[in-house]
Amino acid sequence: MLRCFNRLYSSFLCVVLLGCVASAHANVVVILNSRDATIKLLDQQTYAELATIPVGKEPHHLMATPDNKSVIVASSVGNELIFLDPVTGKIQRTIKDVLDPYQIGFSPDQKWFVSASLRLDRVDIYKYDGANLTLNKRIPLGKLPSHMAFNKASDTVFITRQGSDEVSAIDLVTQTVKWTIPVGKLPAGIVMTPDDKYLLVGIMGADYVEVIDWRTQKTVKRIKAGDGTHNFRSLGDKRHTFVSNRVSNTINIIDQVTLENVGTINVPGGPDCMELTKDGKTLWVTLRWIKKVAVIDVASRKVLKLIPVGRSPHGVFFADAAARL
Repeated sequence: MLRCFNRLYSSFLCVVLLGCVASAHANVVVILNSRDATIKLLDQQTYAELATIPVGKEPHHLMATPDNKSVIVASSVGNELIFLDPVTGKIQRTIKDVLDPYQIGFSPDQKWFVSASLRLDRVDIYKYDGANLTLNKRIPLGKLPSHMAFNKASDTVFITRQGSDEVSAIDLVTQTVKWTIPVGKLPAGIVMTPDDKYLLVGIMGADYVEVIDWRTQKTVKRIKAGDGTHNFRSLGDKRHTFVSNRVSNTINIIDQVTLENVGTINVPGGPDCMELTKDGKTLWVTLRWIKKVAVIDVASRKVLKLIPVGRSPHGVFFADAAARL
């Protein structure tokens, strides 16, 4: 009986201490360890580990809610969305039975929440009322729908389809597929340029960014990057964006006005998702193949620190981040 009480008390004490530690650090970095089914919390200043939190299987991507009061972790195989406090990293709530949320996104007008289901070859569209999600439409979209981008009018979401080397446009008004066009091999990350004119698509099966005029549904340019061109993170200056290259172990800087590659950063281990500090000086990058996160000085383009995390780290987030334009 006494041993049982001691175990319960120890568990309670760990929870209390975890809450106190997380609350004491305003700049928590959230890392998703996809293969470990965990969330790793790091201190942004000291790089120290604050906590490891078990979650549903294969958490891949995450994003803040429109009001910035929560960060949503999409657990794809766990079929759930986990809401965290963006400052402390503590779990706020969990929404079950959201099937295979691989990649997620809110429309700019905040009316729709979109989930790309990579395993299930479909896209689920939910109504969003500022707090709750209600499933509105399920749209079959094979094969392997992965990343997404929206236009400014919030009437279209664009989805890359890794399994069929295509990009599809879904009309959010009618919630039907408007068009599908072929692109390069294994399209992954996709973003809209700040002027709402072009889509940039990372062609993971090659070494370039494909530039699409989405109004005419035509490719207008291919920007040479590195092997395994994958994902994007804007510099917050309404002009430049980083793009990670998982095979060549590089990150390029793309000028979204001239549509040129204007810089390269060397980083080991399969760079994937990225987050940028608010001052634009430091870039955090998950390294999928070596169970680490890189911290990069943007000015010198040098790796400052490699931090051990879990297996196959994917999404990364912190609250005090640069704008995403």
